[in-house]
Order: sequence, then C-alpha cells, then structure tokens
Amino acid sequence: MPMYLALTYTPDVDWSEPGHEDEMKEYREFGDAAAAVLRGGHALYPTATATTVRVTGGKGGDVVATDGPYAETKEALTGYYLLECADLDEAVAMAARIPAAWNGAVEVRPVIQFAEA
Repeated sequence: MPMYLALTYTPDVDWSEPGHEDEMKEYREFGDAAAAVLRGGHALYPTATATTVRVTGGKGGDVVATDGPYAETKEALTGYYLLECADLDEAVAMAARIPAAWNGAVEVRPVIQFAEA
C-alpha cells in the first residue's frame, strides 16, 4: 500500500513546553482515530534548534553548518506523520483531520519506497 508523509506547518512553538495541553489532546485524539493508517510521526523542536547543512563544491567539498532553518516563514515545519493509505484521496482525507490543518497547513507527499537490497 502507498505511503504518504504528512508534514505539519503551524506557528513555531515548543510543543514540549507547558501551555499546549489542549492542542496536544487534539493531536492524541487524531493519533488514536488514525491508528489504522499511522506508521510513525513526531513533533519537532522549534526552528531555532535547527541546523542547516550544505556541502560547498559538491561531493567531498567543505561542510558548512549554520544555525537555524533553511527558510524563514510565517509557519514552520513542526512535525510529521507517516501514513499508509490506499491512495492520495485517502491520505488527503486523513491530513484534513490533523489539527495542524485547522490553524496552519499539512503538506502531503507520496513516499518513494525503494526495494530493500
């Protein structure tokens, strides 16, 4: 069955800090309701904790790591779910149930499943 990555974009907050209990309850409720298709997922720490890595000059070049996210936006990538759904329509329907879709956005992308060696 196809796999889809549902990337959650919301205001950039630290979900591990107090004050998000009501929202976290909604995410737990989604997780319980979607258990049949969920194959993984986690919240991410705020973008201030991100490190962006580039290799200058291509393969074997100098590694340059900078603090912070690749791009600054109003909404930040704050988590993800890995969904196993029959098709894109089902994945979109599941993404609409993720609380991030109600006050931010959820990007759904198909996952390329390479054959194991």
